Amino acid sequence: MRLSRYAVLGFLFATLIAARSAHAQGTWNGRESARTPVLVELFTSEGCSSCPPADRLLQKLDQSQPIQNAEAVVLSEHVDYWDHDGWRDPFSSSFFTQRQHQYGSRFGLDEVYTPQMVVNGKAQFVGNDSARAIQAITDAARVQTISVGITNARFDGGVLKFRVDTGAPASGKPAELYIVLAFDRATSHVSAGENSGRELTHVSVARQFMSLGVIPPGPAFAKDVEFKLSKDWTPGNIRVIAFLQEPGQGAVLGIAVQRVTR
Repeated sequence: MRLSRYAVLGFLFATLIAARSAHAQGTWNGRESARTPVLVELFTSEGCSSCPPADRLLQKLDQSQPIQNAEAVVLSEHVDYWDHDGWRDPFSSSFFTQRQHQYGSRFGLDEVYTPQMVVNGKAQFVGNDSARAIQAITDAARVQTISVGITNARFDGGVLKFRVDTGAPASGKPAELYIVLAFDRATSHVSAGENSGRELTHVSVARQFMSLGVIPPGPAFAKDVEFKLSKDWTPGNIRVIAFLQEPGQGAVLGIAVQRVTR
């Protein structure tokens, strides 16, 4: 039963790739009116043999954008608790482990696991479950969001510069504004651990993840942002993601993403 369901979903992904092109133009500035941006976080590890299928699912969601009214803004967050098992994931960080544990507490989980997918901070499930991913993104896209925008993103002498602006948090509640810098694509040749001998590819790999603070209720917010980046960053391989989230790592209220190509 599960195999037949996944086969149907695989066909859905394939047939909708062509349809995506009609919507793809303009989805990278966070203001595409036809599609509601939805944050899809994948907690993963190169040391986990169950993770590559989830990594591939995240790439399919990113490339095919299979849900007509949603823009899946994907983010790979590599945890570090697999690093002791023979292979140190070069993209892992204790920060992502802590973020996952906070979600685990919010969702009432006995323990965290990989791969785990979290959609808009409101739904969690095993990260290679295509059907749950489609349903969670579809549900999230029905909820009204706060506008978030990223403009004038550019790479200037090793410094990444851009402007971020948001609408006012709704219902008189504050919201925390996060900025994530991610590698657009990344590849590893794994030489040890559960995935030894495999070449693994990832999409939107979070490398810097920081809070700009809590935005209080009231007027809209805007800020010019600059980051000094190391030499392993190149303009053609950067995504900037900005999102508003309820304090305490609650529901995601609005999101924008932009590739940096210059």
